Amino acid sequence: MSRINNTDARAASRARLSDGLVNNEGKWLLPSGRGVQRKISQRVKPLASWVATCALLLSPCVPIHAALLKGDVDFSNYDAPLYKQIVDRIKAKVAARLGEGVNTQDRYFLVPFAYQDKGNNPEFAHSFIWVIRVLTDGRQPSLTPRFRRRRFKNRDFEAFTISWLPDDFDTNPHLRVFEGVGSSLDPKMNKCPISIGRNFRLDQTLKLAVNVKNAVGMWGPYEIKKEAFDLAVKRKQLLDRGTIGYRADDRLYHKDRVAINCFHAMAGPEDLYPDGGFLGTGFRMWGINATARVLIEYTKQVSNQGQLLEPIDIKNDLYGFVYAPERNSPGLYDPFPNASAYHQ
Repeated sequence: MSRINNTDARAASRARLSDGLVNNEGKWLLPSGRGVQRKISQRVKPLASWVATCALLLSPCVPIHAALLKGDVDFSNYDAPLYKQIVDRIKAKVAARLGEGVNTQDRYFLVPFAYQDKGNNPEFAHSFIWVIRVLTDGRQPSLTPRFRRRRFKNRDFEAFTISWLPDDFDTNPHLRVFEGVGSSLDPKMNKCPISIGRNFRLDQTLKLAVNVKNAVGMWGPYEIKKEAFDLAVKRKQLLDRGTIGYRADDRLYHKDRVAINCFHAMAGPEDLYPDGGFLGTGFRMWGINATARVLIEYTKQVSNQGQLLEPIDIKNDLYGFVYAPERNSPGLYDPFPNASAYHQ
């Protein structure tokens, strides 16, 4: 569950404040000590525009996924299902990273994801990751138990997803997040029950996004060390054991570990409940914002231990897939710097 604060209105209000200090003749109006407005020459009119622009560009509340210069949505793969578009993009990027030579050792990659709707509703947001192991060429590998071996361009690989949701979410997709007056502030007021949890596959998770026409974002793939892959395997095995339930608001369960949300399920490989920001679970910590927060945790904790083998640019690495009812549809919900369109 996760997302990013929409603060365009705040930045726009700053621009309006600057505009309000300029009269119709392009002159700044300032109160004098006598309560009479002094007029400043029209030559300072460009300064008003400059101040207004800076208010927008330098506002600390600009969402991290809002690009100042957005590219047009790419419709070239519009007729391909969302799952195929995403998997093809991942395979192409991993293949380019591996190169044409012989792969003499196992290589490991991490692909973080998020999806959300236009209304920034936590009930329709989710964070998840896909973890990949590319196997050494020409050698019989020791496969991870219960993982399926796959093949792409003469490369063998195995992959799994950490996508933690209520067990029946595919047939009953009505996520209960906050129920009760003041429940978002005080977890003791939240009446939502604990659900049996299930780790969904990548294709199943993306189908959930398609069903509600959500915008889906991905980062990476990022190359990681074997130790990071092993930690992710342990996390998946822990979730699959059935000893931990699902609850979107898991603030009351950090100590006894009886329930966890999707954000914490994929965050902090060595810690089930890393600091998710304000209120523990995180204020508006769902969708894109939650996965971005996870990447901050990875950067601070994992990369310092050498487990991430490349840097993460949380803002510029984000690529999106947006729903379009028809080819070249206008007015799409597109919270990404760059995106492709899908409809199935």
